[in-house]
Amino acid sequence: MLLNELKKANMDALRSKDSNARAIYSVLINKCDMLAIEKRRNNEELTDLDVVLTIQKTLKELQEEKENFEKVNNTERVSLLTQQEKLLEKFLPKMLSEDEIVKEIESLEDKSIPSVMKHFKANHAGKVDMKEVSNIARRYQG
Repeated sequence: MLLNELKKANMDALRSKDSNARAIYSVLINKCDMLAIEKRRNNEELTDLDVVLTIQKTLKELQEEKENFEKVNNTERVSLLTQQEKLLEKFLPKMLSEDEIVKEIESLEDKSIPSVMKHFKANHAGKVDMKEVSNIARRYQG
């Protein structure tokens, strides 16, 4: 399971005294643990997809934080956040390319935006940027 890989990476960072990696892994593991508790209340299990979505959300938060530090010229903090982004990106599945998204949309009978979005959310969640899917799907509209 992906969460176990994160925990192993966290332990490796601890052993190598990499405080930057430890910081981001600890935050992410904590978020996943909180989500697991919430899911258990609903008699559900934490899945790898949940972990991937949590990583993606955390990456967006890091990018926003990095942009704010860039505005105030804090290059040291920007550098640390960039390293953290790279550490997390290693745990994400390969994202579908624009060509793959186009092929998938062309293979669908119903190319309406709601139908396309529903298809990608059901079949490719965590492996595709839904905003990109939406933009590409608009090309096929009337």
